[in-house]
Amino acid sequence: MKYICVLLVFMFTSAAFGKEPVKIIFDTDMGNDVDDALALSMIHALKARNELEVLAITITKDNPHAASYIDAVNTHYGNPNIPIGIVKNGPTKDDGKFIKIASEKVDGKLKYPHDLTMGKEIPDATKVLRKALASQPDNSVVIVQVGFSTNVSRLLDSKGDDISPLSGIELVNKKVKYLSAMFGLFRITPNMHNKDYREYNVYVDLPSSKNLLEKWPKDIIFSGFEIGENLHFPRKVVDQEFNYVKDHIVKRSFYLYTGGNRPTWDLTNVLEAARPGYGYFEMSRRGTVSVDQHGNTNFTSSPNGKHRYFVLNEAQKLRIMEALTLLSTQPPSK
Repeated sequence: MKYICVLLVFMFTSAAFGKEPVKIIFDTDMGNDVDDALALSMIHALKARNELEVLAITITKDNPHAASYIDAVNTHYGNPNIPIGIVKNGPTKDDGKFIKIASEKVDGKLKYPHDLTMGKEIPDATKVLRKALASQPDNSVVIVQVGFSTNVSRLLDSKGDDISPLSGIELVNKKVKYLSAMFGLFRITPNMHNKDYREYNVYVDLPSSKNLLEKWPKDIIFSGFEIGENLHFPRKVVDQEFNYVKDHIVKRSFYLYTGGNRPTWDLTNVLEAARPGYGYFEMSRRGTVSVDQHGNTNFTSSPNGKHRYFVLNEAQKLRIMEALTLLSTQPPSK
C-alpha cells in the first residue's frame, strides 16, 4: 500500500508539471483592504509553481502609491517587470492604511526596492488591458477582478486603436476565457448578523458594475461577500510564516491594516482561477446577476445564463484555508 500511495503522488505531481499555466490579468483596488496584498502574494507563489502566467496587473484605486506598492511586492517576489496600469479618475483616491510604505526610505534608499516610484508616469489601465489581451491566443485569458468594475467596464467601452482594431467587447469576446469577480452577495450565512449587505466592490462604482453586467459577453464566476467572510486568514499565520525576511512588506501591511484575522475575499478568486476543477468550491446553477439602484445583487436562475457564483462546502473549508495560507506565505523562488 505504501508503494501504491507513493506512485499515485508521483503520477499526480507529474501530471501537474505538464499543465499549462493559466494566463491571468489581476485587476485590484490595492490599498482599500489587505486581502488584495495577500492575493498578490498568492499569485507570485502560483507563478513560481508554473500554475499562473501573469500578463498584467491593473488598479482601480486612483492613487499612485497603489502602483508603487504593487511594484514593490512584485520586486520582492522576483517579478519586477509585470506591466502595471492604473485607473484615471477612479472612485477612491485616499492613501489607505498601508500602500504609502512603498515610498519609505532608510539611509536614502527605498526600504522596499522597486522601480515604479512616485512621480513616474503610470500607464492607463484601459490601454494596459487592451495591450495584454491583444497579444494573447484566442479564448486564453482569465481576468481576475477583485476591486471595482471601473477598469473592466472601460475596457468594454473602448474603441479600436493602434493596439488593436477591435473594440473592447470584441477583444474580450475573442481573447478572454471568463471573468472571475469578487462581487456581490448571494447567500446569507449564519455568521452574517447584518442581513442587508451592499457589497463594497459593487456600490462604490455602481454605474460600472451595471455596465459590466449588461455588456460582458462571456461567462462570469462570482465570489460573493459571503465566501471570504466565512474563510478568515489567521493573524497567527502572518505572525509566523512571513519571517523568512526581517521586514516583509505584506506582513507589515497586514499589521497596519488590522489587529486580527481577516476575510479572504480576493484570495478565493485567485485560487479558483489558478486551479479550476480542484473542487475547492461548488458552483451555483447558471443564471443572470443584476444590480438594483441601491447596489444590491440579485441572481435569477436560467439554463442559458452566463453567470455562476461560488458556493462554500463546509467540508472543504480546512482544505481551502490550507491552500490559501500555504500559497500566500510561500517564499520567493531563489
